[in-house]
Amino acid sequence: MIYTGKTKKLAVIGYPIEHSLSPVMQNAALQALNLDYVYMALPIAPDKLYSCISALKDMEFVGFNVTIPHKVEIMQHLDYIDPAAQAIGAVNTVHINKGKFYGYNTDGIGFIRPLLNSSVELNNATVVICGAGGASRAVIYALFTAGVKRIILQVRNPEKAQTLVEQFKHLGEISVMSQEEGKTATCWEIAKVVINTTPLGMKPHYLNMTPPVPWELVHPQAIAYDLIYTPRETAFLAEAKAHGHETINGEAMLAGQGAEALQIWTGEEIPVDIMVKALREFLDRDN
Repeated sequence: MIYTGKTKKLAVIGYPIEHSLSPVMQNAALQALNLDYVYMALPIAPDKLYSCISALKDMEFVGFNVTIPHKVEIMQHLDYIDPAAQAIGAVNTVHINKGKFYGYNTDGIGFIRPLLNSSVELNNATVVICGAGGASRAVIYALFTAGVKRIILQVRNPEKAQTLVEQFKHLGEISVMSQEEGKTATCWEIAKVVINTTPLGMKPHYLNMTPPVPWELVHPQAIAYDLIYTPRETAFLAEAKAHGHETINGEAMLAGQGAEALQIWTGEEIPVDIMVKALREFLDRDN
């Protein structure tokens, strides 16, 4: 595609940003739809956040995605924040419209769609989430809004996880158990989904590591869902598959949240399958 002075500009901002695969997916979708946009990755240090996003507005960018470490900090610089993003407590997508910054969070939608397309029935379900870091916020919100009744957070530090309990307890039953308690907990027997939101299993630093899930106790029909997409099958998913469980990795979530952002910016229906294909092809070449 040839870019000209009429080409509309999009970006992802973060620090560092070299690892981001968003340009791979987003540009593939834009080209498939023959839209005259370009999507780039921009490194923006925390102390430069406001000045840089102001510059993006001055340069007439249509919008940008937000990744670590700016997802929370960005909120104080926005003119409008979508209720879902407000409830999650983080913004990952900003639309610049008529000189105003509009903030959204598409992580929850990206996360929940693969589950809605799976065999699991989420209404009134119990779900176990391994981890209580920043990635858990959108996951918890999306699960409760999809009808999940009860969420148990399995964590190393139960005291630290109480912050999430306080933030989301108005949406449904949410509690914390330690990894030690998780060894014999009865919640595994009724959980419909077991989710890894930790970096354990991620390439390269945490490869072959996994949250301590007693798969022999987990209901045989439960789905294992890992937010990680590199490698495609983590140790967490490999163990689940060995015990006969259906598995989902983070590819669809990454593509789904990106597609939702593109729809906000362009108003077009975005082909998620093309984004997943571009992501897989890039990762296969990189390996």
